[in-house]
Amino acid sequence: MPRAISAVLRTTGATAFAITLLVFVLGPLLWLGAHAFAGSWTYPNLLPDSWTLRWWQTVFTDPALGSSVQNSLLITPIVVIVSAAVCLPAAYAFARFEFPGRRLFLIGLFATNAFPRMGLFATLASLYYALGLMNTIAGVVIVQLLGTIVFMTWIPAAAFAAVPRSLEEAARDAGASRARVFLTVTLRLALPGILVGAVMAFLAAFDEAQGTYLVGAPDILTMPTEMYSLVLNYPKQVAAVFSILLAVPSVVLLLAVRKHVMGGQLAEGFQIK
Repeated sequence: MPRAISAVLRTTGATAFAITLLVFVLGPLLWLGAHAFAGSWTYPNLLPDSWTLRWWQTVFTDPALGSSVQNSLLITPIVVIVSAAVCLPAAYAFARFEFPGRRLFLIGLFATNAFPRMGLFATLASLYYALGLMNTIAGVVIVQLLGTIVFMTWIPAAAFAAVPRSLEEAARDAGASRARVFLTVTLRLALPGILVGAVMAFLAAFDEAQGTYLVGAPDILTMPTEMYSLVLNYPKQVAAVFSILLAVPSVVLLLAVRKHVMGGQLAEGFQIK
């Protein structure tokens, strides 16, 4: 009897947890979806009084909102490319070589995301004024780059470290050059981890708002920074539409790499020794 009661309690608890999770995860999404198409919505009606596509038309025809979308789609890939060029050689070095201060450097890279960065952004702003980087794309790229370093270093480093050295040695014994071994063996096997790191870096750069607003406003606004203006100056239905559009790249990219994320590539990236 006690076992039966315990099983019922476990089942009830699991069901309650699943329902709560669905409410907190799906609830905001349903709220955004309803407001994005709502013409008017009066309390206490459970559904909107009317439906319309007018808010979507507002988003797609507003020059300021369109400019922020263009800026996000232009700047974020640049940030990922620069991050890869800077971080992937470092990731390979961390994975394959022992050198003084290696662990200190790894912890230092992780520390860039471990503390609030507003103070760092404020310090950068004074430096940007001196260098003439305020309100420039280069300045925004540098600020967004700070949030990508940990992903583009730790996760690819773990991917490089997981490649068996015996495979590389076998390829070398077969007569392949070092460059060919790296391209056809090391890089090929590490590519899933690098892909996950690149996607996480893309999402970190795409969603970065504080530093981008501090450095880029008012001339360069991205989709996250444009949300500040939307909340203050536009109907909430427009903000709902823009929030949905802001979430689309994240959802698409996470679905594209879900196999590697679910397979543990993301977790392995933070277990490098």
